[in-house]
Amino acid sequence: MRRLHWGNALKNLARVLCVILLFATSAMSATAASNGRKLYKWVDAQGITHYGDNIPPEYASQEQHIINSQGVETDRVEAQETPEQMAADEQKRVDAEQSASRDRNLLNTYVSVSDIERLRDQRLDLLTDQVKVTGQFLEILDGRLKKLRDASMRFRPYNSDPKAPRLPDQVAEDLVHVGTDIRTQLENLREKRSEAAIMSKQFESDIARYKQLKGIH
Repeated sequence: MRRLHWGNALKNLARVLCVILLFATSAMSATAASNGRKLYKWVDAQGITHYGDNIPPEYASQEQHIINSQGVETDRVEAQETPEQMAADEQKRVDAEQSASRDRNLLNTYVSVSDIERLRDQRLDLLTDQVKVTGQFLEILDGRLKKLRDASMRFRPYNSDPKAPRLPDQVAEDLVHVGTDIRTQLENLREKRSEAAIMSKQFESDIARYKQLKGIH
């Protein structure tokens, strides 16, 4: 019985506190309305809701609610975005603009899927020819390097014979230049192959998007 008595007492106390809170809110709202001032509602760092005609500076950037004399929310001020949120929103906007621009270009540039495929084949064929030419040039450079290395074996330091003459400066320079040319062409070859792979994927994406925009299945 004693436990039941305490339970009822706690429930009654909770009801009284709720009535007091509602009365205080209404009274504050009425006072604010009569003075022509706004009543704000905000939540602090501990999650506790507060009411007042001024918001503490440390909570000025968070979401705010404006209450009328009846305790009804009449307006709301969105929380200020953090720099990270602003950057993310800006990136979304840029991405959306770029996507819309790409769609317009696809629709304005091509009449059919065949047009896209034709341009793709032309550009890929051009890159294929460039890769072929670079490969042929590399074969020539490899041949020159082999001859230079064979010739350098007659000279010091490649020849261990104490009587062997010193490597001529011109041969040494040619070895360096040909080696540099080979590295440059190998890098060009990698770039062309990478460009071809990226271009192929881009055209596949353009074709898929064009079909989607045109409703082609």
